[in-house]
Amino acid sequence: MAKAFASRIIAAPVETVWALVRDFDGMPGWNPGIVDSVIEDGLDADVVGCVRSFHLGDGTLVRERLLELDDSRYRFAYNFETPAFPVANYEARFTLLPLTTGDETLAIWEATFDEAPEDAGKYADIVTNAVFAGGLAAIAAKLGERAPSAPAGPRWQGLRPAKVYCASRLNAPLDVAWAAVRDFAGMAEWHPDIRAMTMLDGARCDKVGGVRDFLFGEGRLHEQLTWLSDRDTAFRYKINMSPMPWLNYHAGLRLYPVTADGTTFAVWTADWVASPEDDVTLIPTVHHDVFQKAFDTLNARFAGMA
Repeated sequence: MAKAFASRIIAAPVETVWALVRDFDGMPGWNPGIVDSVIEDGLDADVVGCVRSFHLGDGTLVRERLLELDDSRYRFAYNFETPAFPVANYEARFTLLPLTTGDETLAIWEATFDEAPEDAGKYADIVTNAVFAGGLAAIAAKLGERAPSAPAGPRWQGLRPAKVYCASRLNAPLDVAWAAVRDFAGMAEWHPDIRAMTMLDGARCDKVGGVRDFLFGEGRLHEQLTWLSDRDTAFRYKINMSPMPWLNYHAGLRLYPVTADGTTFAVWTADWVASPEDDVTLIPTVHHDVFQKAFDTLNARFAGMA
């Protein structure tokens, strides 16, 4: 199976970017490679299952079916009904993730498909670079023509990703950033308020189920690794012991490559159960004093490596 992937940080709020790309019939408005577009059978462009029919600059007819549209998570998926290239089983996904350090947005465009043996790698390169990377550059250029609009209402509608969502750019390639954060016992090196971090019972730092013991301020915490994925460059963990007034704390960190400039997009989320009165303090503390401070410390380290 072939894969295509491109990503870019766009200098506009996620609501602005989503308003542009959500229209399944709107590509001619921002993509110079698309001549025209129409939704078949008179359906609206946000009807899941609708088919858009459009022409490329060389006259090629392409038809794509909307498989998924998610306004709460800013993403959609589609397939080929009439392919632009001689590939099979083509499915693509477009996802937006907002940064919390400013009104910028990570856009990810990816697809999987099957190529003929004699075409191995050919269309993966074309889709990645000419279609996806070129399309993301076109979106950035289009939105650069207008002033960013201020967010209206809650940023995350419907199902929230978590109580805390913290996203930041790390100024290092994905492999460098992942090497820095993958060590489950190494966070003391990239957070100034964490001390004396060790794995209990001599467990390896990459052992799922292993527990790290550390001091944060005046308190002692135990956090257990529940998932580690080198494929997804991500891990999750839960708190087994903490002085904080919360229950069922689960958190996770995931890194995404930004192919447009070789940096990394980091997303850290956390959820728990606590009283509304306690959450008034807990939510900003976790966001600013734990997650964002860790990202800032990592970026200071990466700057020193340059």
